Amino acid sequence: MAPPRAGYLPGVGRERLTFDGWIAAVGTGSGTRVVVGHWPRSPFGPFSDVMLERADGRRLLLAPGPRTAECIAGIYHFDEVLVVPVGVRRRDPEWDVTAGPLRLRFVVGRRGALGLALRAVPRPLARRPAWASLADGPARLLPGVRTRGSSRPGHRQWYAACDLRWITAAAASFDGTDLGPPAPVRPPVRFGFASAPATPALVRVVTTVERPA
Repeated sequence: MAPPRAGYLPGVGRERLTFDGWIAAVGTGSGTRVVVGHWPRSPFGPFSDVMLERADGRRLLLAPGPRTAECIAGIYHFDEVLVVPVGVRRRDPEWDVTAGPLRLRFVVGRRGALGLALRAVPRPLARRPAWASLADGPARLLPGVRTRGSSRPGHRQWYAACDLRWITAAAASFDGTDLGPPAPVRPPVRFGFASAPATPALVRVVTTVERPA
């Protein structure tokens, strides 16, 4: 299946970008919180990226190329952006992530009731921003989680979750330094208008971004 392209909205000078993949979020004992985006389908082709927020609040983006770095940094907020090789290897239930100075390995558990309910949503429906808007109310039951909003002026975003599995084990290092045992994603990360669930999780998601063309 071909990757989605940017969709232009005639007459309004805007475009929509769709990213279809996974978001994993995990906290660490050192206070660093890590959010991994793994996108088999995107306007840029398959790619992965990593967002980190350190214990001191410094926000870092690790992106695999200038185009993806420019796009992501134009949507979210970071104090530093690095273009580095980013690799994700999946051997269910284990995921291995390498991104410049970051090494992350995590294990996901079995699907719970919420994951099963999300998997029942038809994918064509999940890709529609209207569905993400409808799901925003229930999503707010998870502190910090939002399915629609804006991180920058002139931008709008929708997140439609299609699956969820909790992360049961994780190990991470940065520049060779162990980041400590897995921990809740607290305080919430501050890259955009929404945070990740406090409990470390892997979420199958369709993300839509509308921005000035």
